[in-house]
Amino acid sequence: MDEPILPDAVRRVEMDAMSRGLAIHVVKTRTVARTAVEAAEAVGVEVGQIVKSLVFRGSETGSPFLILVSGANRVNEKRAAGFIGEPIERPDADFVRQATGFAIGGVSPLGSTAPLPAFMDRALLAFPVVWAAAGTPFHVFETAPGHLREVLEATVVDL
Repeated sequence: MDEPILPDAVRRVEMDAMSRGLAIHVVKTRTVARTAVEAAEAVGVEVGQIVKSLVFRGSETGSPFLILVSGANRVNEKRAAGFIGEPIERPDADFVRQATGFAIGGVSPLGSTAPLPAFMDRALLAFPVVWAAAGTPFHVFETAPGHLREVLEATVVDL
């Protein structure tokens, strides 16, 4: 039986994971998984186990930053500005696509078209396994949060 052809964004995620030595298995969901709640329902886990990969823009430099947030949490932008070193703002969809190569709803922590400084919500480390978008709103992957933090060289923060 032939393997289904994966979208380019998903293949980029898989290739990035492989190049970093992170074994992942991408799953195509039966339903859309654009939000943390939708993703948790699609794979049958707690919403806290979903990694929201959020891109913010530095208000002073215009630089993109990747913040990995537990699906159960929200980003406190004032606190985030403290660990990033400048005020931040939520960019528009075009900025996110340009910075990562992904559309909002499918932004993955892996496979960005350019490296981004990454920050990880400490709450994700409480779970043995987390799920993150794999490039589209219908593709996710499972991984150990500590391994994801290591390969991204993400700074762990309290959100």
